[in-house]
Amino acid sequence: MFEALVEGLGLIFQAHVLVYFALGCIIGILLGAVPGMGGAIGLVLLLPFTFSMEPVAAFALLLSSWASTSTSGAITSVLLGVPSTAASQATVLDGYPMAKRGEAARALGASFTSSAIGGVCGAAALGISLPLILPVILAFESPEQFMLGLLGLAMVGSLSGQSIAKGVAAAMFGLLLATIGLPESQAIPRFTFGTLYLLDKLPLIPVLLGLFAIPELMELAIKDVSIARTGKSDGAGRGLLDGVRDAFRNWWLVVRCSVIGAYIGMLPGLGASIVGWVTYAHAKQSVKDNSQFGQGDVRGLLAPEAANNALRGGALIPTLTLGIPGSVGTAILMGALIMHGLRPGPSMLSSELPMTFSFVWMIAIASVVATLVLLKTVNQVAKVALLPGQLVVPGVLLFVFMGAWLGGASIGDWLSCAVFGVIGFFMKRGGWPRPPVILALVLGEILERSFQISTRIHEGPGWLGRPIVIFLLLVIITTIFLAARGVARDKLAGKVPAGEASEKNPAVSLPISLILFVVFVWAGYTALDWPPPVRQFPLLITVPGALLSLIVIIRDQLHLFATKKAKGTWNVTLRQASNDAWLAEALPFFAYVFGMIGLTLLVGQKIALPLFIAVYVVRWGHYRKRIAAAYAIGAWAILVFFYDQVMSLLFHPSYLALWLQPVLPSAVPDWLFL
Repeated sequence: MFEALVEGLGLIFQAHVLVYFALGCIIGILLGAVPGMGGAIGLVLLLPFTFSMEPVAAFALLLSSWASTSTSGAITSVLLGVPSTAASQATVLDGYPMAKRGEAARALGASFTSSAIGGVCGAAALGISLPLILPVILAFESPEQFMLGLLGLAMVGSLSGQSIAKGVAAAMFGLLLATIGLPESQAIPRFTFGTLYLLDKLPLIPVLLGLFAIPELMELAIKDVSIARTGKSDGAGRGLLDGVRDAFRNWWLVVRCSVIGAYIGMLPGLGASIVGWVTYAHAKQSVKDNSQFGQGDVRGLLAPEAANNALRGGALIPTLTLGIPGSVGTAILMGALIMHGLRPGPSMLSSELPMTFSFVWMIAIASVVATLVLLKTVNQVAKVALLPGQLVVPGVLLFVFMGAWLGGASIGDWLSCAVFGVIGFFMKRGGWPRPPVILALVLGEILERSFQISTRIHEGPGWLGRPIVIFLLLVIITTIFLAARGVARDKLAGKVPAGEASEKNPAVSLPISLILFVVFVWAGYTALDWPPPVRQFPLLITVPGALLSLIVIIRDQLHLFATKKAKGTWNVTLRQASNDAWLAEALPFFAYVFGMIGLTLLVGQKIALPLFIAVYVVRWGHYRKRIAAAYAIGAWAILVFFYDQVMSLLFHPSYLALWLQPVLPSAVPDWLFL
């Protein structure tokens, strides 16, 4: 074993391998910082270049890129409040409030250091567990996967805001969204409204970016402030060192969360979805004073970031030893293994053990290298938090909408992003938590498949008696009980909630709860006409969802009447609620967004997006036309030379392209603007 470990390290320290390793780290850092990219996109881009490479050099390029993206992904979560992937949602809760306080450098320093420790611990867990972990993985069958998914939902639902009913109802809404499209049991479309776009499920990335990015960008636009609301930085050098010290000061929490992340990452299909929330909940419940969680507590940032990097090592275990990829990224890596003549399975633990250990070393070293590079650049990156909001918004919107476009290259993805931007805005202003929706959307298909398999194999609910299932069920009950007790204690103490779902605006929350109630009732009634395997899971969602929505409706009504009594008249109450929710300012912003989508149908993205940026900067930001023109040209260059020429994306075939291409001179390349 030790000889294989040393031999695996020696495979890396070859000159040409180190060159590819460094290149992969740089590419991973850049891609991780772009919303919507993530590690899987990087692997897709790099895989074709490895066809003619030897295996060690090929995986040095792929694994270093894959490991580095999760480290740099914290940049958008901290600076913009936009999770780059579903796994980095929990980072937003405390990372973004720190940036708004002017502590962006400290937050990034803590995040990068925690990521390095997590990457090393995850790789160590991979190396130690390789010969021993197979029985554990095999013990987690469909019933255990179902209960573990429910545990993730229970944690995020109970930790989002001061209303557990709202958190769980939001999770039920996310699960209902996950049932859209064709189920695996029978080819009967569910909730597609006759559209082809929804047959293949609701896409995750457009929904994720819409729910989180657009509301935060709208706040910057409406308030006309920088990300750092104070307008001052914590001092890049001092803040960076404070963040590094925070990670080492809380080393035991970081190590614990790294180990949790590594072993949860071993569970195919579930790890990346729930690991951030499980470790965030662990951090919140294990510290003495958790009153600042959600308001910028650095421990709420350290826990998920350590786990996110550690799960990379854990996720490789089922891929290498069982040939079971747990995510898109590991599926691509398994394809690369086969392409280079390495067959996942027992051989990776015997004849190919040195190669396997080289993978362990690659992940560990890449995490450290990426952290060192990013720590060197924190001083410059943190300055983004001080830029005027009106200059940040249009550029980030470009990356948000192009990130949404990456998945399906469909105008429906843009509409989904914009529509869920509206939903996310009203949820935020009405005090509804958004993370449960995304996590449930990610887990929905996995939960339904696990539930159906468990029910069929055990011919009923007999699987509920399995030991691990019972243990996880007790953990779920304990989690909800502790969360409910904490909420009740905070209310008795008169603590004012902050962070996600902290807004109190019953006039906005009541319509949301009413709409959710109607949606759940309609969906449940519609599902009654389907065969049992198709309707079973939607009914399991809609019944508790409707009941929870009804509870929230009653609470919202009581709060609204109490507010009206304090204000005096309904006119004053509703006007104040509208002002608090920024409804008047939100309408023009959404008009800009939907206008840009409409313009894209006519002239295409390469003209519509730069034109949108120019108009926004002049009319909304009140900047000079020269600045707007330079900004628009820069946006056009990114679209043409990065998204088109480098990534080879298919752009929307606009009406202008259909008319212009036949008459365009052959000397003029149409890819410059079509």
